[in-house]
Amino acid sequence: MDAERSFLVALVLAFAAVSALFVLPYTQYVLLAILLSYLLYPLQERLAPQVGARPAAAVLICLTTLVVLVPLGALLGVAVRQALALVTALVEGELGLNEIESFVRARTGFAVDLNNAITSAGVDPQEVLSLFDRESGMALLDALSGVLGGVSTALIGLTVLLFLLYYFLVSGASLLGWLRSVTPLSADTWSALVRQVDRLMWAVLVGNVAVAVVQGVLTGIGFAALGINNAVFWTVVTVVLALLPLIGASVIWLPASGYLFFVGRPVAAALLFAYGALVVSLSDNYLRPMVGGREANLNPALFVLGVFGGLIVFGFMGLFFGPVIVGTLKVLVELAARERGGSPVRVAK
Repeated sequence: MDAERSFLVALVLAFAAVSALFVLPYTQYVLLAILLSYLLYPLQERLAPQVGARPAAAVLICLTTLVVLVPLGALLGVAVRQALALVTALVEGELGLNEIESFVRARTGFAVDLNNAITSAGVDPQEVLSLFDRESGMALLDALSGVLGGVSTALIGLTVLLFLLYYFLVSGASLLGWLRSVTPLSADTWSALVRQVDRLMWAVLVGNVAVAVVQGVLTGIGFAALGINNAVFWTVVTVVLALLPLIGASVIWLPASGYLFFVGRPVAAALLFAYGALVVSLSDNYLRPMVGGREANLNPALFVLGVFGGLIVFGFMGLFFGPVIVGTLKVLVELAARERGGSPVRVAK
């Protein structure tokens, strides 16, 4: 029996390693499917008794696609078209300083004088333009073609995402039941583990997404109050960048403050700098770890460490799963210590 058990364990480990190789190229999509299924599952539980589990999952996926993926795809399409137009102009040598200034003004609402800025720096503007010759433009086109070549991989990843999301919604309860049946944990330990992981997931969503939205709105209000064009656009950009803790939003308001100073609006520049440092940045530095850490019973330092470590290991999705993994490790250590000591399992709520 011992030999048979050891052989089965070895087979499980071997097939798990091979399966991990299959999953690695699509890690972002798998993690996103888990995250979306966690968000949508409460709606699935309410809708499934009325229309059935499979139709409910299909409806939720369609609604999510319309609300999230369609606008995101439209924005990416505009960005790609603008990038292609810029690269084409560089390749054909049709883009001078005046055209660059017009391009920046049309896309951002910022008025720039590149000729004076470059000349004042002691550089010949023609030397700068010579960097964008046909050869460098072709290099840019080659790089762009490499990016576009990854479209097929992205399409496969989206297919994996949709299938996983669908079956997580349809069979989520069955999957948890199966995990419970194959896990040698007591009922109390399993319940404590599931409860704490659920709290961690919710805390990460509150600590990242909600605070990022607050930062974006605060930045947009400041831009609108100071008369900076396209405040709504910069609000959306700030929300995306504010998902990166501690420094995300400063990438937007700090250059904007410098721009106001150089165009002859020092008072507005000082006001925006003070507003960004005292209001926008503090909302990031304090609200994100405090809100997330308290809801999850996780130390704010561990929460921030999980965010940055998750970014390195998992990429963008590490923003959400890094703190969850760190927090789950903390919970597992507590459970193991209390089981070894023979005391009841009472993980802090």
